[in-house]
Amino acid sequence: MNHPAIMNELSSLEAPTHRRIGFWTNLGGGALTFAVLIHLVVLLLGAVWIFRSIPVPEEIIDWGGGNRGGGDKRGVQTRMETTRQSAITTTNRALRVIANGATSHYTLIDPGDSFNDMTSLPALTGGGMSGALGGPGTGKGFGDGSGGVIGGNRHGSDRIFGPVLPPMELSKRCSKQDRIQRLKDNGGTPACEDAVVKGLNWLRSNQAADGSWGSQKAAMTGLALLAYFGHCETPQSMEFGDTTFKGITYLVDLGMKNNGRLATNGDINGQPFCYEHAIATYALAEAATFCKEFKVEVPNLMEITEQAGQFIIDNQNANGGWAYNYARSAGHTDVSVTGWQIQALKACSHTGIKFRRLMPSVNNGLKYLATCQNDIGAFGYTGPPAAGSYNPLTGVGVLCNQMWGKRGAEVSKGVRAIAKFTEFEYAGASGNLYQHYYESQAMMQRGGSEWRRYNDLFRDQILNNQNDDGSWKIPGGKAIASGGEPVYNTSLCILMLEVYYRFLSTGGNIKERSNQL
Repeated sequence: MNHPAIMNELSSLEAPTHRRIGFWTNLGGGALTFAVLIHLVVLLLGAVWIFRSIPVPEEIIDWGGGNRGGGDKRGVQTRMETTRQSAITTTNRALRVIANGATSHYTLIDPGDSFNDMTSLPALTGGGMSGALGGPGTGKGFGDGSGGVIGGNRHGSDRIFGPVLPPMELSKRCSKQDRIQRLKDNGGTPACEDAVVKGLNWLRSNQAADGSWGSQKAAMTGLALLAYFGHCETPQSMEFGDTTFKGITYLVDLGMKNNGRLATNGDINGQPFCYEHAIATYALAEAATFCKEFKVEVPNLMEITEQAGQFIIDNQNANGGWAYNYARSAGHTDVSVTGWQIQALKACSHTGIKFRRLMPSVNNGLKYLATCQNDIGAFGYTGPPAAGSYNPLTGVGVLCNQMWGKRGAEVSKGVRAIAKFTEFEYAGASGNLYQHYYESQAMMQRGGSEWRRYNDLFRDQILNNQNDDGSWKIPGGKAIASGGEPVYNTSLCILMLEVYYRFLSTGGNIKERSNQL
């Protein structure tokens, strides 16, 4: 028997209803929709990535009425460097740091007393040389040599140097926007930045083919490199990358030839050696810090920096200072020589290299400096100046203490002495770049009203004495023949104008009222 319900169900199965199929279903329907959605999401993500990769133009820094020191009223347009090299490859450049005869030593001419104020590092050491830095002799400096005095001490030829930011601050210093903002906040003008760049271009055009500068190559190359590093110019830099790389590799090569000792003129163990080695070590240590942070490989840089820094530590004098010829007992120690070593060791401390006995050496060096400070806070050459008198080496003692975190009486008394006694007229008798190189850094670190007063004293004197070609005039109204080579003066002046951003003030920027350490 046929059941009606079953028959109806079978009929429906045998004769299905024919429905109209749409065009979209024929094309793939749901699967195609899903694919389209996936592609849209991928395109959207790609667009977001592209727009995030495009740098946003940095803001224009409003300088307000900053029209002092040769500056103008225009704003400074700061732009991000978008085409920095990601790394320095050493495939070709590595050949430039292979030292021929690396196990041999230089035999250099001992300049003797004839090496005088006419040199690039005027009167750095004994006889006619030591007088210029404060010791007895015929040099025209601020020692006990013949000639006029200022504050009871000789005041003559100019000299050198300054500190480095810790690694955490390097990225800030390398932001042009941040650099310009610091310049503005701390009393600089657009003219300061213009003058620095102009000076760096001059140094580049006067670099020797081997990467060195000047006649006293280790020291002058060190100073020039410090000027570039102060502006965050490294081997990665678009404009000055090759310049800095050549300078670094010159010093590395020099160290390879001399077992980590850095000197060119005079006997490797002669009197100029203690200055040349310390200045060049300072530069290599800054180079090592930059290159480590920015992943730049320079063959043998870390090894030579370690050898050079350890040499300073291992050859400290028994009295805590450092002496000519790096004499470890007796010998001639003074504040100027010691200051270079302490600053070089500060730069070494930022490299990440493990130096043996670094802090005991520094502490002994600072104790030695304390023995050379008088009642008013002034630091003398080989001992405290006469009671109540000032000495142009005061900035050396203050700065060295500041760099190592000392904020006691040594610093506060020294700052007060600088504020009370220092003078600066570039073309006059007080045109002492060595003195003001130290003092500008010390007072900037002090901050507050004391820095503001000092900034008004030094800034325009530096800006107004730059030559049209970017170099700086010989201070004191001297001719080139009697005042050293332009590389020396130019490097010092650049470093002085970089003081606004080269390191942070410990007492606050120019806007802050407090000047207490």
